[in-house]
Amino acid sequence: MADVSHRPGDIAGHPDASEMRDRYARMLQTRGVAAVEELVILAGIYAAISPWTVHFSAAQPALAITNLVVGIALAVLGLCMSMAPERSQDLNVVVLLMGAWLIIAPWVVGQSPDTGTVLSNVITGACVCLFSLTAGGLLMTKRRT
Repeated sequence: MADVSHRPGDIAGHPDASEMRDRYARMLQTRGVAAVEELVILAGIYAAISPWTVHFSAAQPALAITNLVVGIALAVLGLCMSMAPERSQDLNVVVLLMGAWLIIAPWVVGQSPDTGTVLSNVITGACVCLFSLTAGGLLMTKRRT
């Protein structure tokens, strides 16, 4: 019969100990980046539903569709980036551009937007830009160390 009992001791003699230690250290380094990118998911969901929560979907149908598409894209990008944060440096630029688009969309797509529409898009876009820059900065500092 096989002996499967756990014996006290360390795994220093394990052949894969150094590889496991390095992998665990890489995972811990990118955890903060993943947390910021999860905020991108929330901002994307809000951008997608904002035409109906702020009630401008009937008055600004083109802007509502734009927010829906950009919001879904942000949520999907945030999900992809939080799954593999060490490989998401290039996607941060795309998220930054989408945040900038959310800021200017009420004037580019909409016709005479009201204050609630403008505030919703500008604040959401600014948060997305801030999250993207924060995640990019965290990734750059992690790569230097």
